[in-house]
Amino acid sequence: MTQHRVLYKGSIDDFEVFVDSPTALREYKKKPDSTALIDVVNNFKIYVTHRTGAQGILDEASRASLESEFGSKDVDHAIKEILLRGEFLEQKYNDRSYDSKNDSMGSRLPR
Repeated sequence: MTQHRVLYKGSIDDFEVFVDSPTALREYKKKPDSTALIDVVNNFKIYVTHRTGAQGILDEASRASLESEFGSKDVDHAIKEILLRGEFLEQKYNDRSYDSKNDSMGSRLPR
């Protein structure tokens, strides 16, 4: 499984948006006015990392933090700025399945 996101390092905080695919992001950057945001972003939420970079805990950005960083409380406006000026990140996860959930519980034989 792969997760695609865009990280924007702002002056106050770092902001992240999840995108559907790198191809959709490239197309949006080429023609931002003719590509709909719904075709690019995974959801219409902006997350803040509290300056921990791409590996930290994500919280949903408040409208006050959007206004102080982007000059508007409008989520769509902020998402457009993040997509155009942010850095694309890709993270892969292993889809491993294990037979046992907790091997430390012993043999489980009756006593």
